[in-house]
Amino acid sequence: MARISKDEYYLNIAREVAERSTCLRRKYGAVIVQSDQIISTGYCGAPRGTVNCIDIDFCLREKRNAKRGEHYEWCRSVHAEQNAIIHSKRLDMMNAKLYLMGIDAKTGEVMDDAEPCKLCQRMIINSGISKIISYGKKNKIITIDVEKDWIATNMGEVKKEKGKWIVLDESVI
Repeated sequence: MARISKDEYYLNIAREVAERSTCLRRKYGAVIVQSDQIISTGYCGAPRGTVNCIDIDFCLREKRNAKRGEHYEWCRSVHAEQNAIIHSKRLDMMNAKLYLMGIDAKTGEVMDDAEPCKLCQRMIINSGISKIISYGKKNKIITIDVEKDWIATNMGEVKKEKGKWIVLDESVI
């Protein structure tokens, strides 16, 4: 019997953390790892002391048919990545890895395209986390390099042409 890789190990933990999520659409779990030590976990849920969506059986984003990646201001949840970051010290997160697991709340299927939203991307950049690891198509482990994939490209939002900044996607600025 083969031993699972460290990435699989931490993704399996992120899957269990996701099961605590209270979102009616998607369950996300995040695990921040520094030097092979878990320093924080987080899952989607309403702010502390407030009612969760699963308790009221209501999701405004679902009711208003919000597309994926849009209108997070309608969501009651604090995202898994945000919760994991909130519960960590920045110095502990410098060059850490964030393992992210997404599960469809209705089917229970592991998502093959789980990725942080734009707001979470901004928080991850500022936290000092260097890599995001999740599952891609056919359960292939994928890695996002924060410096190369997000910072160097200005998150795909703007680029410089002839010495002037050009907005590429006004919907995310």
